[in-house]
Order: sequence, then C-alpha cells, then structure tokens
Amino acid sequence: MSRLQNGNASNMASRVNHRITVLGDGGVGKTALVVQFTMSQFVETYDPTIEDCYRRLWVVDDQACLLEVLDTAGQEEYTALRNQWIKDGEGFILVYSIASSASFSRIPDIFDRVLDTKRMQGEDRPPIIIVGNKCDRGQTDREVSVDSGRQQAFDLGADAFFEVRSPS
Repeated sequence: MSRLQNGNASNMASRVNHRITVLGDGGVGKTALVVQFTMSQFVETYDPTIEDCYRRLWVVDDQACLLEVLDTAGQEEYTALRNQWIKDGEGFILVYSIASSASFSRIPDIFDRVLDTKRMQGEDRPPIIIVGNKCDRGQTDREVSVDSGRQQAFDLGADAFFEVRSPS
C-alpha cells in the first residue's frame, strides 16, 4: 500500500515528476479543485481558464514527487488545445458537475479522446480518475446521481471515481 502525504523534499536525494491533466467542461470547478489541492485555498469567483500549471510536492512511499497539475479550459473554443494537453499528461482527472447532466454526458467523449491520443502516441493507457464535483450543492440542484457517476466510471474503465466539493 502506498503512503501519500504532504512532503518536504529538502532531505530527499531524488525527486520524481508527474504531470496530471485536469479536463472537463467550463464551469464544473476544475480550477477550484486544483487550487484547493495545490494551495489549500478556495476560489470563490469563476474566471474561465485557458491553461494554468500548478505544482505541489508530495511524498509517495518515501519518494519525493513533484506533481505538476495542468488546469485546462473547458470552453468549446479551446478544444483544439486538448490534444496537446493530453499528449503532455501522464495521468488524468476528468471533472463534471453533479448539477449539470450536460457536463456528465461529455465525460465519455473526453475519456475516449485521452485513450485515442495516447494510443496514437504509442503509449500505454494512462491512469484516469473521474470526479463529480459540487456535491455540496443541495439535492434540488443535483442532476447526476452518485450511482450514475459510479456506473459511468465503471463502464468506461476509469481507475477511480469520487464525488467531491471544492471548498474542502
């Protein structure tokens, strides 16, 4: 079992770098999740992203790891950039909002695009996690059930599925 923790690598002799790419529709909370993870801060306002890279040092099994997390645009006008983001990524987090069935319905297309792009590069299948965001929204706002999210992740062959809320 791996031990993952916040780390200080000043005493670690070597460091491994990993690139994680976060993909999903605009407005699903990708930036809020990334900023919360890398900086322990919550982004209150929506400011559409084109591309931002965040870094965070972690220790996995006593090995220092620098995680580079690429926060990507979800707006349609930036879909041409997705192939490059996918080519550069080693692991992927696909995010939808539980309050948007439209964002949920696009996850299989994004998943397939990741697999197709990596296959065309001659690479093995990368780790892919599916995340339903905004679960702190009330049940009246919910358009995607936990079971639907879990089932979609299973059907696609995702490595994991989580429902989260950005502020925590």
